[in-house]
Formats: sequence, structure tokens, C-alpha cells
Amino acid sequence: MLKTLKNAWAIVELRKKILFTLFIILIYRLGNAVPVPYVDADLLADYFTSVNNTILGLWNTMSGGSFSMATIFALSIQPYINASIIIQLLTIAIPALERLSKEGGEEGRKKLASITRYTTVGIGLVMGFGYYTLIRNGINGQSMITESGIWPAIVIIMTFMAGSALIMWMGEQITEFGVGNGISVILFASIVARFPSSVGTMVSNVTSGDLAWWALLLVIIGALLIIVLIVIVNDAERRLPVQYSKRVVGRKLYGGQSTHLPLKVNMSGVMPIIFASTIAAIPATICAFVPSWQDSWVMEHIFNTNTVPYAIIYFLLIIFFSYFYSTIQFNPVEIANNLKKNGGFIPGIRPGKPTSDYIKKVLNKVTMFGAIYLSIVAVVPMLIGCFTDAPALSGISLGGTSIIIVVGVAIETVRAIEAQMLMRNYKGFLE
Repeated sequence: MLKTLKNAWAIVELRKKILFTLFIILIYRLGNAVPVPYVDADLLADYFTSVNNTILGLWNTMSGGSFSMATIFALSIQPYINASIIIQLLTIAIPALERLSKEGGEEGRKKLASITRYTTVGIGLVMGFGYYTLIRNGINGQSMITESGIWPAIVIIMTFMAGSALIMWMGEQITEFGVGNGISVILFASIVARFPSSVGTMVSNVTSGDLAWWALLLVIIGALLIIVLIVIVNDAERRLPVQYSKRVVGRKLYGGQSTHLPLKVNMSGVMPIIFASTIAAIPATICAFVPSWQDSWVMEHIFNTNTVPYAIIYFLLIIFFSYFYSTIQFNPVEIANNLKKNGGFIPGIRPGKPTSDYIKKVLNKVTMFGAIYLSIVAVVPMLIGCFTDAPALSGISLGGTSIIIVVGVAIETVRAIEAQMLMRNYKGFLE
């Protein structure tokens, strides 16, 4: 990976793209340090110390720590992700949106992107109001807002909404003018920004005696093994053999060669993890509107990330979104029709519907393996957190999710850079 980045840096155009991406990330990190007016940051920090292993702790990890400081980027990419989920689900349910996505071409994609933007702003407004309600109610009725009245409420809510809209715009700029998927890169930067403080906390716990050195060693070894597993599965694929029949066009003979149809094990990447964590956070968002629900039994024993029921819900959501994304990205019927038109067939399988049924059957098996892999890597650290009461291991339940996202985004970004290099006929960068 480092050699690929070094070779990419030697190409002027790619260097500009990398520098542009780093510049956007710098702006994002600076925005994470700008607090929203009228909020008592010290009281808020004390509150988040007690909810580190809850949904709010997960949001704080996804935002790079800005959620616990109530900065202008406190909502991070959550409104955009929620909007993307809603629009993609509506694309299946509403025929007009389905036609836009499948038959609208470039213009249809632009209209869907515009709808997603407006939805992001609306969700940002709702989430901003929810967060304002949370900090207004405070701890045991003690408000974290320094001034009361309608004007501070408007400033806080509108700042949160504007921050989420600005993050969405910055992500689109990275996608268009930088390298990789912009929203994924911003999420990557948010999580990586929390790593130094997390490592420092664990080291200080070992120094103070709150954490045994062998426990820290096991955590590091476990993280390295997870990284190796993620890299292996990201490159894994099931190859279906495809044979093309010979045909005569004019005076030339075409076809007759053998190739394969690759089906990636982890076709949907990190998106099921991101979507599952967002959907699982909806109850916490609703409870933010009702102060009496925040310390309820349901929140403490079901939707707390350190509970077994939450781990089960998270597991099932990851599997669901893995199938959902593979269905959107890979259409067996379309693939079978294309093979039939070009004279291709899978040996032993009749062209047409039998081919699509066979591809669908294999795809379901491959997707199930990839979904279980994602679920295990994300949920096992949560289960460790469920049965570990040591404060020194606080936050371990979020570790698997963070590692999957960071490694997955890093691999996708490097591949995007390699694709840019291949487009420019750059040879030897893999040697």
C-alpha cells in the first residue's frame, strides 16, 4: 500500500487529487474543534464519560470525538447515511424512483443525488433538534446549555444542521476531485483521529495497574488478527466459469475462449456495518426527545452496546444490509441476459432463467458467508465488552466496528488510486 501511494505521488495529477483530499480532511478536522455557542463543554464531557459504551459512544467514535464536544460537525455523516438508506429503500418501493435509478441514466442519478441532499438537510434538522433536546435536559435535569430562550435553540439546531450539510458537500468534493469515496474517507478520518487517545488511555491504564499488560497484549494481537482476516476476505471471490461459443462475423471467427464471472465474498464492503450502526441508533435518537426514556430499562438493557440483545440486533442488521446491498449491486437476471446475448454460458447450465437462478443461488451462499464474517468481526468485541466489567477496557465493544471500517476504507481507497494509475497506463507500480 505504501509503495502504491509513493508511486501515485510521482504522478502530478494524482498528487493534486491526494493533496485536495488531505486539504478537505484538514478542514473537517478543524471544524471538529469549533464548538457550538451556548453549550457547556465541561458538563458535556463529564456526561459522555458515563455513556462511552452506549449508542452515544458509538456516535462519538463515528464523529471523531466532535459529538461529545458539541462542535459544528457533531452530527458528522449520520444524516447523510440515514438519507441514503431511506432513498435506497424507497427506490425499491416507489416505481418512479426505481425508473430514475435504472433507466434515468446520468440525469436520473443526478436527480436521486439531489433528493438525497434535501433529505440529508431535513434529517440533519431533526437530529439537531434531538441533540439539542438531549443537552438541554442534561444530567439529572441539569441543563448543559448556558443560556435559555428561543434564540440559543435556533443557533444550536441550525449550526448542527449546517455542519451536516457541509460535511455532505465536502464528501462529494472528495469523490469528484479527490481519491476514493468522499463519505467513507471522512468516516475513516474520524475514526483514525480517535486511535491515539484510545491507545494512550490503555497504556496509562497498564501503567496505573488498572489493566494487566497481558490483557493489552491480547487486545493488540486480536486487532492484528482481525486486520489480516479483513484483508484476506476483501480479496476473496468465487469464480464461476464462463464459456463463449464460436461465431462467425463477416470473415472473422469470434468467441471460443473461456473466462470466469467473479463474485466477491464481501461485495458490499463496509456499508452494511455503517448502515446497521445507524439503524440501531434510531431508538437512542427517539429517546433523546423524551427525557424520562433516557435512563429506561429498554435503553439500559437492550439498546446499550454492552448488552447481548443489542449485539443480536446488530448481528441481524448486518446480515440484512449485506443481502440488501448485494441485491442492489448485482442483478443475476441482467448478468444472465448479457451472457446469452454475447453467446456465453456457464458449463452444465442452460442459458436464460436457469443461468440466472444458478447465479442467484451461488450469490446467496457467498453473500451469507460475507455477512457472517462481517457480523462476527463486529459483534465479538461487543460480546467481550458484555462480559467484561473492567473500566480499563471501556470502549472495546466499538473496536471491531472501527477496525472493519478503517481497514475496508483504506483498501478501497488504495484500489481507487491503483485504478487511476492504470487509466494513465502507469506500469510497474505493483512490481
